[in-house]
Amino acid sequence: MNEHPLIARRSLAAELTGRLRDMIVEGTLKPGDKIAEPDLCVLFGVSRTPLRESLKVLAAEGLVELTPNRGARVARIAPEAVEELFPIMGMLEALAGELACARLDADDLDRLETMHAEMVGLWQRGDWVPYSRLNRAIHEEIFRLAGNATLSALYQSLLVRIHAVRFVARKSPERWAEAVDDHERIMVALRARDGAALSAVMREHLRHKADMVHEALRQLGEPEQG
Repeated sequence: MNEHPLIARRSLAAELTGRLRDMIVEGTLKPGDKIAEPDLCVLFGVSRTPLRESLKVLAAEGLVELTPNRGARVARIAPEAVEELFPIMGMLEALAGELACARLDADDLDRLETMHAEMVGLWQRGDWVPYSRLNRAIHEEIFRLAGNATLSALYQSLLVRIHAVRFVARKSPERWAEAVDDHERIMVALRARDGAALSAVMREHLRHKADMVHEALRQLGEPEQG
């Protein structure tokens, strides 16, 4: 309860939608879970009307499934969505990395170094949720440094779906170590301002994430194809 304080009236709909989205992205609400509206109303101190409006927004984003007379469930993840989304995200991240390297200054690099060091510390402590938030922030910072509004808009349009897929289950220790190693190589390329190297690492990083998600789907018993 303390992690989800009552929501102020101002920007109620946007705030509530954001809170629910975070609960899905971070795995508090998992694929296939029924969404208990009365419990959430109590948790956030809201009535069912704004809650249902928020669920409609999340349904439009593909995170929630609304069924007449049966309520809402967190959307299940289709394996084919992994195959569709991750290559696109990999290309977007590769381009963002290349552009960021061309624009990066010393202050930008210092900020990324600090974020990276903190993220590695969270990994070493096994602190998954803050690790995942900081990981996302690092990727978003690289897009910001790319300085391309159209690229960032495309990225943001896929981000929620990508992260909902990525957080269906915890990484295995091996996959988590692999992700941190990818980030170490990202930092090496950033320090060298080597856009081509960073582009290649970003694409490989997304391939690793796709493999991890397929493993997570198998853990959850989702049907795999092919």
